[in-house]
Amino acid sequence: MSGLPSAVSVRESGTGTPLVLLHAFPLNASMWSAQLDTLPGLTGDGARVLAPDQRGFGGTELGTDEPSLDRVADDLALLLDAAGIERAVVGGLSMGGYVALAFARRHPGRLSGLLLANTRATADTDAVRANRERIAAAVTARDSVQLLLDEQVAAGQLGPDSQHLLERVQAMIAAAPPAAVAWAQRAMAARPEALDVLAGLRVPVAVVTGAQDPLVAPEEAGAMLRARPDAELTVIPGVGHLSALEAPEAFDAAVRALLRRVAAG
Repeated sequence: MSGLPSAVSVRESGTGTPLVLLHAFPLNASMWSAQLDTLPGLTGDGARVLAPDQRGFGGTELGTDEPSLDRVADDLALLLDAAGIERAVVGGLSMGGYVALAFARRHPGRLSGLLLANTRATADTDAVRANRERIAAAVTARDSVQLLLDEQVAAGQLGPDSQHLLERVQAMIAAAPPAAVAWAQRAMAARPEALDVLAGLRVPVAVVTGAQDPLVAPEEAGAMLRARPDAELTVIPGVGHLSALEAPEAFDAAVRALLRRVAAG
């Protein structure tokens, strides 16, 4: 297992059940600001929420490892060590979900629950891999993420009723370093299918999806539910790919339901 990058940024609030939230591509942990405020609850002991910036994003350095979501999953294990946490509920949205599944494969004993939001457990198709490499090569050659803004990635992530969030999402994308964008694209392209990992877990699982998600088809949630028939599915109406940002109250309700299941043993 590789070491943590020399600079790691994590936002934290509350006490209680440890809950790690892993951000989407190409955003950063600031996307979880509503959850950091509300999930600990009024008394603060509803959950201990940790929201790390993944490699290269926000305040976390990229490091020198080759692109691999396994490295990001190992980063999380080391982060839990540093925080004195043995087991945590791990939740990821989109790319964060891929990392959560990698963590479940590599460190299953450190999981107490798993939240998969707007994500999939299947591997990329050849066409998706080719597009990831196109983006990685372009942002590297230009040393700029302007391509992501030109291709309206932010607008494509948001549902039709969530365009008021456009400037906030665009700002997070614009702040992403080109090297991190390229690294993450190549790491995501190389990830394996994880349906078998999901099926083999012995912890509560929740799946959240947006009814208007343009990037993850409803069939992907169906595949995860077939692997884990006991998973709780939440479909949020009118919401696109960034459900935690677009509908924080509904998203948080799904998280709290998972936390209750974890607490019940």
